[in-house]
Amino acid sequence: MQEYEKVPINTDYIPLGQFMKRLNVLDSGGMVKAYLQDIGVLVNGEHEHRRGRKLYPNDTIEIEDIGLFIVSEE
Repeated sequence: MQEYEKVPINTDYIPLGQFMKRLNVLDSGGMVKAYLQDIGVLVNGEHEHRRGRKLYPNDTIEIEDIGLFIVSEE
């Protein structure tokens, strides 16, 4: 089983689009938007396509073929 990679934030929440840009797995905000619209990710086990989805500490994010992530407090 793959381990979750912790991604620290220093605010109450982070929008999904900003979270994905912070990971540097896609080259631009436009690519993040297109990826979310076309493929989407799993947030806490539920499909999500909104880049504005608020992620809070302990939320889990699964990005297909990229990895598993968990939001953590800094």
